[in-house]
Order: sequence, then structure tokens, then C-alpha cells
Amino acid sequence: MRGLAVVSFVESSFFPIPPDVLLVPLVIAQRDRAWFIAFVCTAASVAGGMLGYLIGAALYDTIGVALLEFYGYLAKFTEFQSLYNEWGAWIVFGAGITPFPYKVITIASGVTRLDLFVFVVASVLARGIRFFAVAGLLWWWGPQIRGFIERNLGWLTIVFFLLLIGGFVLLKWL
Repeated sequence: MRGLAVVSFVESSFFPIPPDVLLVPLVIAQRDRAWFIAFVCTAASVAGGMLGYLIGAALYDTIGVALLEFYGYLAKFTEFQSLYNEWGAWIVFGAGITPFPYKVITIASGVTRLDLFVFVVASVLARGIRFFAVAGLLWWWGPQIRGFIERNLGWLTIVFFLLLIGGFVLLKWL
């Protein structure tokens, strides 16, 4: 469990290995603790995301501004920052449930100074949905679903995200 927490934490800020590699076997081995395992994975991932946010915020002032000024992109970055912050909750949410490297978004959120409350709420919802869905499927279907999830995790999360956005679009038009 400690290993899962550590991997979930560091993956959200700088480590390349997703926590699913530990989440899946832990839930299969301890199906009766599936929800607790998903909770640990979610909590550690969001905490690691906050570290990623801090990394982005700290590095922007010390390195980012100088690089943007050097290349003449500071004004364009201000435009990007405004657009990012307008859609920030959706960007964080989308990255949190899809295979897109979440660490990139956690750092970008710090760089653009996305509202921290928005960042944390979107992270909790997205990472919670992702890890509890994996744990739930494994709890419900047991080991036989493992192969299916491992082969199709990317597509499953993309389909889920598209359905979610489609649902919001549909609600807006009704």
C-alpha cells in the first residue's frame, strides 16, 4: 500500500510510471479492500498533483519568465495563460482521467496560476473517477477483467471522457 501511495504521488508531479501498475494487482489480490486502495491511490495522486502545481509555480518565476522573454513569447504566454485558466477545470479533469500525462497538466496549472481550489476539485473528481472505476471493475468482475482493462485503458478513458463531454453538450442543448 505504501508503494502505491508513493508511485501515485510521484507520478502526478514527475515520475513516468502510472499507478495503475500497482492498483490493478493490489485490487485483484485484495478485492475486499478495493475501495480503500482506490482512495489511497486518489489521495496520493492529488497530493502529488499539488507538488506538480508547486513545481510549475516556482519554476515559472525563476526560469520560465526568462525563457519566454528570451524567445519573445511572454505576450503570447499571457494569452495562453488566460485561455488555459478559462478552461482549466476541464483541462485538469480531462488529463486526470485519460492516459495523457497528468504531471504535464499539474505543472502547467502551477505555471499559469490556475485557481488552486479549481485545480484540487478537478483533480479529486478526475483521479477519483479514474481509480475508483478501475477498482470497481476489478471488484465486480475480478481477475478476468484485468486483461481487458490493461489492453484497453487508453480507449476506455477516452470513450468515457467523450461520453461525459457529450452528456454536458446534450444538456446544454436541451
